[in-house]
Amino acid sequence: MWGRHSSLLCIAVFLAAMQLGLRSAPAAAPESYDPWPGLVQDIFGNRAIDDGAGMIAIEMPYRAEDAAIVPVTLRATLPPGDTRRVLAITLVIDQNPAPMAARFELGPDSSVSEISTRVRVNNYTDVHAVAELSDGKLYVTKTYVKASGGCSAPAAKNIEEAKGKLGQMRFRQFAKPAEGPTSGAREAQIMIGHPNNSGLQMDQVTQLYIPPFFINELRVWQDDSLVLAMEGGISISEDPNIRFTYVPSGAKRFRVEAKDTEGHVFQNEWKVDSSGI
Repeated sequence: MWGRHSSLLCIAVFLAAMQLGLRSAPAAAPESYDPWPGLVQDIFGNRAIDDGAGMIAIEMPYRAEDAAIVPVTLRATLPPGDTRRVLAITLVIDQNPAPMAARFELGPDSSVSEISTRVRVNNYTDVHAVAELSDGKLYVTKTYVKASGGCSAPAAKNIEEAKGKLGQMRFRQFAKPAEGPTSGAREAQIMIGHPNNSGLQMDQVTQLYIPPFFINELRVWQDDSLVLAMEGGISISEDPNIRFTYVPSGAKRFRVEAKDTEGHVFQNEWKVDSSGI
């Protein structure tokens, strides 16, 4: 449902940008208006959200070097002995044109504890991470980022280069067999070639706005067991890059499927040994 809502919202953003004739996002001082209460109502149905200290953590640079590729890391930090499980983590960039950047669903048996990606930040803003736990409650933490213009920044690749790499996937793992037992956590990374156009970028040749075009669904499996799923929006940077920790299940392969807003489906799989390496 959210993917459909996001697509409509992004198209609205695109049309609004054309009507207003915006050429770049303003590099403004911190906004005095706090959109968070309204976002809680719009995104979470006005559900109660408790302080997430000890449950969820977010890490981002206070001042971003490049507003179009700001690194963000989300961590599930439940204390030892807590039998609850993190079902999903929602990333909200409050001052972005489409604030809901991504929702990550965590596979029931994968023990994903950390997710890293790169995002666009359009104005100085609070960034919230909201964890949904297996007890049905929501927990939130936030950080503040100084960056501007990320959603309207020109793409790093030209249109033809981006088309040539559309949907190309790379998969990497970082742990070695000697680093721990099979039951130990591993790190993996999925990289997808895609322009992830925000709808606020301008073609530098035609001077026309480029329509929104982005990866809005991503799923990763060990064999047939879900590891991680993402519903993404315009805030995920060009060439989406998702890095995560997980616990190997003894699966023989990793499978990935991604979909974008134009209906393209990209699939790939990689063989792994029984320890997930």
